[in-house]
Amino acid sequence: MNREVTLPLIVDNRGTLQVAAADVSKLLRTVGGRWLHLVEAGHEGLDEDTVAALTIELAKLADRIDVACIAHSSGTTSD
Repeated sequence: MNREVTLPLIVDNRGTLQVAAADVSKLLRTVGGRWLHLVEAGHEGLDEDTVAALTIELAKLADRIDVACIAHSSGTTSD
């Protein structure tokens, strides 16, 4: 699961972000958290190791979005 994901920032012609990064990051972390909650509740059909790995990857993706948006806001690039 070591694939890189390119995260395009959606900006207008003035450089203003068009997607609330905090909302996207929160959504990714919430999805992972809910999956973990289902596993902890004993929901059948969910493999604990797979859910844990996917949750970690979602958190990493959320972190990358946060970093990219911070860099954008500060006028630097994060490549």
